[in-house]
Amino acid sequence: MKSLFSFFVFSLLIVANLLAQDATSEKSKSNEPYYEIPEAPEKYDGAGVAARMIDGLGFRFHWASKDLTEKDLAYKASETSRTTMEIMKHIYGLSKTVYNAAAQKPNIRGNGSQEEFGYEELRKKTLENLKNASDLLREEGANLEDMKVVFQRGEKKSEFPFWNMVNGPIEDAIWHSGQLVYNRRASGNPLAPGVSVFNGTKRD
Repeated sequence: MKSLFSFFVFSLLIVANLLAQDATSEKSKSNEPYYEIPEAPEKYDGAGVAARMIDGLGFRFHWASKDLTEKDLAYKASETSRTTMEIMKHIYGLSKTVYNAAAQKPNIRGNGSQEEFGYEELRKKTLENLKNASDLLREEGANLEDMKVVFQRGEKKSEFPFWNMVNGPIEDAIWHSGQLVYNRRASGNPLAPGVSVFNGTKRD
């Protein structure tokens, strides 16, 4: 009887270990940013708060866009709506604007070139843009006053303060990430359970 109990306990330990390994492998199987939201900045300042806003966007986009099927990507709420894939392309463009502001680079318009990526590459590049922008804002001495939003078309240049980045591309991308969640639910592939935007974590 004692040996049977020991075997039972041993079996439970093996199962618990396998479940823990599965949870760990889920997090490590992809190098994509924002499986969980990063640690908060050590101090409250303008650049740190802006970085955290971008992290919140990155976390939402990560899960809103994860594991979409061809059916999901083709879905649109009405004839005049964007498809899920078209929304993702728009968010990617916004993520480039966010990164360019943090990197103090202009957004070049009207050069005739248009980037085309498949779903996986588009998602990866969007997440990387957001993560890189957040990293730049976390750097020592990062100054939002230096991070202008610049649009350039030929010799013509328009420049805006970082305030416009907050109420423009960042908030716009959060809005559209919500559309991704709505669309995937409507197309039969709802958001993965256990995603907590309040805590920035995924319960496995």
